[in-house]
Amino acid sequence: MYKKFYGFSEKPFNTTPDSKFFFPSAKHAEALNSLVYAIDEKKGFVVITGEIGAGKTTVSRTLLNRLNVDTRVALITNTHLTCKELIVQILEEFEVSYQPGSKQKLLSQLNDYLIKQLASNINMVLMIDEAQNLSPKALEEVRMLSNLETEKEKLIQIILIGQPQLKAKLEHIKLEQFKQRIAVFYHLNSLSQIEAQEYILHRLKLVGTDVENIFTPGTTNLIYAHSRGIPRIINIICDSALLSGYILETKTITPEIITEVIKERNFNRKQPDALDINIPDSV
Repeated sequence: MYKKFYGFSEKPFNTTPDSKFFFPSAKHAEALNSLVYAIDEKKGFVVITGEIGAGKTTVSRTLLNRLNVDTRVALITNTHLTCKELIVQILEEFEVSYQPGSKQKLLSQLNDYLIKQLASNINMVLMIDEAQNLSPKALEEVRMLSNLETEKEKLIQIILIGQPQLKAKLEHIKLEQFKQRIAVFYHLNSLSQIEAQEYILHRLKLVGTDVENIFTPGTTNLIYAHSRGIPRIINIICDSALLSGYILETKTITPEIITEVIKERNFNRKQPDALDINIPDSV
């Protein structure tokens, strides 16, 4: 609605994950580099956690675009699965022609497939998003997948991405063996105040040219204070503010506009604790 008014090529603050808008803050860049390193070095298990809206999914989508042609990825986003359903989903994501049967038969077919890929120097990666939803039994099944290996290396690299509940779940005594297998563990924190300011300008520059003066001094500080540096909330506030500017026929977003947006969106109230809610991460 407001793209033409501001001269944008596209909306800069969509909440859907888009690797084009990846902002390489120190935290996000380190998370991405940790994933690339673990895959290239065939480390086996990697766990990335972060608050809702912190940008985990955008990091994972950016990773997919940076992997070389010798890497194949099975991306699992539906984590409300039984153990057998999980294995079937992995086979289907890798586009393996398999014969239905018992869980053990399915695992055997997956193992055969992975061995063939290793012989062709193909690096196989299993990425599970929203992994905090996996049941303890499913997590144990994932651990068992890490046993698929030769004498020298893993047949499959496994990346779990989830909300803080995932870290808490892995602390359970029954998952001690799983925890010991984790080669890289990274928690993605929210942006600092300076990073939040740079994040806003970064996204604006990707869709327009004369964008540095759209948000007046003081507006980004207000946005940071009410978003707590969480990228998704920053996006929501900025998008609403730009829409308000369009309606008011002004291309300058003032603190007054931000204050009104925050009031309308009820950002003054305390945000829910990420451990108490369970919704998909999509920034």
